[in-house]
Amino acid sequence: GDLGFLYLDLFSRKGKYPGCATFAIKGGRKISETEYQLPVMALVFNFSRSHDSSIVRLNHGELETLFHEFGHALHALLSRTDYQHFAGTRVALDFAETPSNLFEYYARDYRVLKKFARHYSTGEVIPEKLVKSLNGARDMFAATELQRQIFYALVDQTLFGEQLSVPRDTNSIVAHLKRQHSNEKHVEGTHMHIRFSHFLTYGAGYYSYLYAKCFAATIWKKLCQEDPLSPTTGTLLRTKLLQYGGAKEPADLLTDLVGDGIVRYHNGGIVPDVTSCLEEMKLLDDKNRHIGK
Repeated sequence: GDLGFLYLDLFSRKGKYPGCATFAIKGGRKISETEYQLPVMALVFNFSRSHDSSIVRLNHGELETLFHEFGHALHALLSRTDYQHFAGTRVALDFAETPSNLFEYYARDYRVLKKFARHYSTGEVIPEKLVKSLNGARDMFAATELQRQIFYALVDQTLFGEQLSVPRDTNSIVAHLKRQHSNEKHVEGTHMHIRFSHFLTYGAGYYSYLYAKCFAATIWKKLCQEDPLSPTTGTLLRTKLLQYGGAKEPADLLTDLVGDGIVRYHNGGIVPDVTSCLEEMKLLDDKNRHIGK
């Protein structure tokens, strides 16, 4: 039967919301024992339209963004919950970005890309060598990108967390954190934090992207990497992860999906196991199982 409705607003135009995002128009919910209110979602992007409107040319970064947002959409379309406030992406913030980060892997896997990625004029299937080169370039700066995400999370926690003992303006906070936790130099007169919209929408929760990165790395390695297009794998992702939305504890969902080794219990709370993520970035010393210097 029908899973739901998905609106696509793909191209940039004047006056449009400037980012890329998934919006829930209507959440799914159980109406009666025999009737379910189907979810309605919208995927909004700002891709450049070609002169020939039948051709869409995406660079690899844009494709990853498309897959990322589609992960959110699938979460909503495949969830089946009693109440719409638990439908799809309406989950604990620590868990919200996990499906979207997981689907980014599919945008980087040659076995998936060769199914659809073709040259816009010749029709040539994307060469495996090119995919390896794209992924190699991305992996080259994995540690730098991780450092940047940690910096963003620290800025977010500081700006929206507990009140500082000594009041400071936001510019000096960002500059101080960059000097402490980044190899990048702070440029006076710049104000990256006032145009980083996730700080507003996530408010002290931007760290959830780092959590999701770890969860997704473990799921990919233990479940998807061997055969990402396996119907069995797809069924497991749907029935054990996506269909519950926010109606089940994230730690229980994740453990049920891949078993032990995806979450850790620390100081009375739950945090991701970082092993798969660090192995992927080649930041784990296999001999000592410690982060390399």
